[in-house]
Amino acid sequence: MQAHPILSIYLYGWLLVCALALILACSQRRALARRHAGYMRFILQRWKWLSAALATTSFVLIAPYTGDPTWDYADALFMSVLTFLSAPWAVGILWRACRRQAVAMDVFLAVVCWLFSASWSYDGYLVLRDGDYPETWLSNLYLSSLLYCSAGILWNLCHDAGRGLHFAFVRPDWLASPAAPFSRLLWLALPLMLLAGAMIAYFPLTYL
Repeated sequence: MQAHPILSIYLYGWLLVCALALILACSQRRALARRHAGYMRFILQRWKWLSAALATTSFVLIAPYTGDPTWDYADALFMSVLTFLSAPWAVGILWRACRRQAVAMDVFLAVVCWLFSASWSYDGYLVLRDGDYPETWLSNLYLSSLLYCSAGILWNLCHDAGRGLHFAFVRPDWLASPAAPFSRLLWLALPLMLLAGAMIAYFPLTYL
């Protein structure tokens, strides 16, 4: 790899951080499972996985036509899947951390999930594919983080008779929040979905 020495240090640094996060998550898997029981049920509500499938399909189909040599079927697919699996949890944990309602270990893991899903997985894949650190790593970090945050917010939308429309992560029973018809969420979900669509359109425009 012919990357700038600083990027080489950055690469080995985030690989070390990811390894530490994986070791920590494995060693504390029972505690994590207790604290976050019901997460898969939470993200597999019908409107969430359907919107994720639509977004993933859009990203993957558009990838070869963007003119961006760093974007192909593979990274479009795995970044979309990682975002769906982790963004609702990571965004929720970081919001709760701001309210001092999150465990320090969860905050660390949420930050790593965010950076790995939105940036480091992309960087690492391109290092393996092309043999060099991508020049687009920083712009991708900004743009993909915006998409990641928007996705995490979108898939935390919730509605009930008492609170009306709100974010699930504000609830004490966050991951047990009731499923709501998408029609109840549409007026707030639509701007977030339009933002994602605009971001998808932005990528190819930057290479015209």
